Amino acid sequence: MDYVIEMLGIRKEFGSFVANDNITLQLKKGEIHALLGENGAGKSTLMNVLFGLYQPEAGEIKVNGKSVKITDPNVANDLGIGMVHQHFMLVEKFTVTENIILGNELTKSGIINIKDAAKKIQSLSEMYGLEVDPYAKIEDISVGMQQRVEILKTLYRGAEILIFDEPTASLTPQEIHELIQIMKRLIQEGKSIILITHKLQEIMDVSDRVTVIRKGEGIGTVITKETNPNELASLMVGRQVDFTTVKDEANPTEESLVVNNLVVTDYRGIEKVKGLNLTVRKGEIVGIAGIDGNGQSELIESITGLRKVKSGSIKINGQDVTNKKPRQITEAGVGHIPQDRHKHGLVMDFSIGHNIALQTYYAPPISKNGIIDYGKVSELAQKIIKDYDVRTQGEETLARSLSGGNQQKAIIGREVIRNPELLIAALPTRGLDVGAIEFIHQRLIEQRDKGKAVLLLSFELDEVMNVSDRIAVIYDGQIVDTLQPKDTTEQELGLLMAGQHKTGKDVKQGEQQHVE
Repeated sequence: MDYVIEMLGIRKEFGSFVANDNITLQLKKGEIHALLGENGAGKSTLMNVLFGLYQPEAGEIKVNGKSVKITDPNVANDLGIGMVHQHFMLVEKFTVTENIILGNELTKSGIINIKDAAKKIQSLSEMYGLEVDPYAKIEDISVGMQQRVEILKTLYRGAEILIFDEPTASLTPQEIHELIQIMKRLIQEGKSIILITHKLQEIMDVSDRVTVIRKGEGIGTVITKETNPNELASLMVGRQVDFTTVKDEANPTEESLVVNNLVVTDYRGIEKVKGLNLTVRKGEIVGIAGIDGNGQSELIESITGLRKVKSGSIKINGQDVTNKKPRQITEAGVGHIPQDRHKHGLVMDFSIGHNIALQTYYAPPISKNGIIDYGKVSELAQKIIKDYDVRTQGEETLARSLSGGNQQKAIIGREVIRNPELLIAALPTRGLDVGAIEFIHQRLIEQRDKGKAVLLLSFELDEVMNVSDRIAVIYDGQIVDTLQPKDTTEQELGLLMAGQHKTGKDVKQGEQQHVE
């Protein structure tokens, strides 16, 4: 059997921590090979070894049958290996072309030839169906389009083997569908792909074979068409996973969150939330369903004090918190799991222990008379690390050293342990594996069953359907309908999210409902 990539018996250590232990992965030419594992299982570490970002302590790498030493990413590029990272490595103020040629600039008489580079990028874009404008600025294009720029960057450098690291973690359902088509097109053009993911349905839809790793060890490789999501989940986490969310009927009581006629603008002054009304009661989970960009982010940011309100009001447990500061809103009984864990959830160069203490460092028992008790910080951190299965070498580990899923679990633990009256969970399972998703859903339901109010924002329709007690559909900055999960379907929700009633009529401005 001819393989374009062979990683044989790879071992990677960080001090006393073994991230990869004797792992073997073999990629055939023209296949999409999925690398599946829990958060922190060692998937990204293994691929960073292949891309030259890390050097292994043991093992051998072969490219097209020849043993190689990949000492840095430039060597990987020269060998035809490109990597599309989970967190894009783009300069926002630069154009698409400037980002793609960065470090690999074409020059003519010492001057960078942007025009010729843009022509080559346009040609590659058309060949692979990427539809990217070479002159667009990164800050002006969508997340999905930015990912296409990362793909073009690898193709521009001549990559034959592409590594996709959690490529769908930040994409909308439509962008995920488009990415899958792009990957299939790449294979048709003779490329080979390693896909790092823990989204089982995507693996079933797009991959040819799957290599599973668990806690740094290789579990085995299976042919995709000979397996199923349940078997893959069991291989990944080492136990049976329940895909259905088990919960009792909700018993909502008094109102916790009341949003009335809310208007919120973006930084350009354009209205993104347009007279929105929303109520969440104690003892229930209200899920917000909508296509990204319809005002969800602005709504959540205004409730949590991260964005100013133009008009309207926000009340939490009877207290008006409109345009209050984030700490005042936190102290009013709000927990916030932010949708961007790096920008609003963590200080990446703080230890995970210090990040866990961020919400309460100034108050007892952590602080007394303005002096922080680091013993209490340590106790709190150790409890969350244990209770939420945060895979880390210890509380002193920097937040940026953890996998995305483990960063998320630490944030969720920090917010839930404060026992807030209202928990706002924005994309709480983004980037999490099925075992962790099951765990987080249980935590949200536990909060509800304790009589707390939960507002869930998710772009995963099955998550909204399974976890919510009521679903508020947002379109163009307004709540256009509110539904019981048992009385609707994903198809009906999809129509409402796209601005159509189930009757086929367009949703008109001013037709929003007051969700009660």
